[in-house]
Amino acid sequence: MISVSKSKLTGTVKVSGAKNSALRLLAASLLTSERIEINNFPNGLLDVAIHLEMLKALGKDYIISGDTITITEHQNLNSQLVWNDRSIRNTLLILGALTARLSEGRVPLPGGCNLGDRKYDLHVNALKTLGADVWEEDGYLCAKSKGRLIGNEIFLPIRSTGATENSIIMGSLAIGKTIIWNPHIRPEILDLIDMLNSMGAKIKVYGQKCIEVYGVEGLNGTRHSVIPDNMEALTWAIASVITNGDVEIENFPYSHLEVPLCFLRESGMKYYKGESSLIVHGGTPYPIEISTGPYPGINSDMQPLFAVYGAMSTGHSKIIDLRFPGRYGYVNELKKMGVEYHVDGDMLVITGGNELIGTKVEALDLRAGIALLLAGLTAEGETSIENDWQIQRGYENLTQKLSALQVNFKI
Repeated sequence: MISVSKSKLTGTVKVSGAKNSALRLLAASLLTSERIEINNFPNGLLDVAIHLEMLKALGKDYIISGDTITITEHQNLNSQLVWNDRSIRNTLLILGALTARLSEGRVPLPGGCNLGDRKYDLHVNALKTLGADVWEEDGYLCAKSKGRLIGNEIFLPIRSTGATENSIIMGSLAIGKTIIWNPHIRPEILDLIDMLNSMGAKIKVYGQKCIEVYGVEGLNGTRHSVIPDNMEALTWAIASVITNGDVEIENFPYSHLEVPLCFLRESGMKYYKGESSLIVHGGTPYPIEISTGPYPGINSDMQPLFAVYGAMSTGHSKIIDLRFPGRYGYVNELKKMGVEYHVDGDMLVITGGNELIGTKVEALDLRAGIALLLAGLTAEGETSIENDWQIQRGYENLTQKLSALQVNFKI
């Protein structure tokens, strides 16, 4: 459990490598037996630690040195991931990589749920489209193909990040050309493509229209650097405003956050661009009206941060999550602190301006957890967040960074 009290953020913080990119790059490392070195890597994340142990269970070795990880392979890669600990959704990409390289794979169902509940049917369809048979068996998702996967056209009904990534990974070693129609083009996917191309893959991006992947027989090792985490960057920027702080955010991915920053600047945030940093000098939050959407728009993961921003303003803020309608369960926890809201259809309406009071709340997931932490920075009294491990799934060296920003907290 972590407890935070009212604080004014002051100081400098450096954004770590992107969680959502790092996990994809780890899955892609399964496509080769050669050495992979990744810099600016968020080794301190809980989800990363789990993924690394999964790689080890498959036969990979790794060495961590600061923010660099080196992945090697000194034995035959296992096609089956035998895993009894907490699963993560990235097992879907592991399955795609194993099937692409070994023609078969067996991984735990993501989160231990059944087909359809977490909507990973798009991954299954992509596997089948490239020639694999897919089935469930004793809590595992299995795939097998007769030899190498065969390139084909994959039509995505929605712009799915995970399905786009898996299609790219599988197409890299498939026979012939794979065309991915209606892909979700976002920074993490371009980062994955950059690393794969440096490994010898042949991938071309045609905007949001399609991605063409020309399969090769094998991929080589490489050295790559992870892009900065845009979610972490946005978190510190919003935290600075709602606490009337003064924060310099180093390694800030400005070009990846232009649309969210435009909304925030229009809603009271004061910031200045440095060479590779963003300096946020307080501001007064105004009500916001946003809808989530594909990149470069506001990502669904960002809306809990905007909800807290709206709660700190005076007036009504409106949020519509077009990707995951009704993804507002976290607001019930904010309500315990005094946030006033109601849901109108698929719209979350927050009546801001109420004084928040610290209390005991629960982090239902990663993004909900960080929203509660931000709210706690503005509340009177102490806010205690149960299941704070959820936050550490996506925020590396959290306590060190809170200390550097002079946040009042205790573990």
